[in-house]
Amino acid sequence: MKGALLSLLLSLFSTVSVADESGFVCDMRALTKGERAEHARLGRRLIESIQERHELPDGYAFRLAADRWAMAARWAELERKCCPFFAFQLEAAAERGPLWLRITGRTGVKTFMKEELGL
Repeated sequence: MKGALLSLLLSLFSTVSVADESGFVCDMRALTKGERAEHARLGRRLIESIQERHELPDGYAFRLAADRWAMAARWAELERKCCPFFAFQLEAAAERGPLWLRITGRTGVKTFMKEELGL
């Protein structure tokens, strides 16, 4: 599971294209060199904090350590720049309960994630 998310993060750095409605392509030109480095660093830290994964009808949900809110939000902000076909949702339970990061999208995004990321 952690390897698959790492593959997602790393694959985003090697793809340079423009996204369109017919396919799922990441545009790494949307990030500066500094943002790409930050994105990779945050991604590695998020992967280390994954505690659980759930398959959703249109994507996946990852339970993260409760203290990863700001990190997950910043990573998603950067990810949105290069992969606009993903939708992100962060949900934090009361009393420092679990934090969930959901990555979803339009029809076909889940298949894309499975094929490209091995989820």
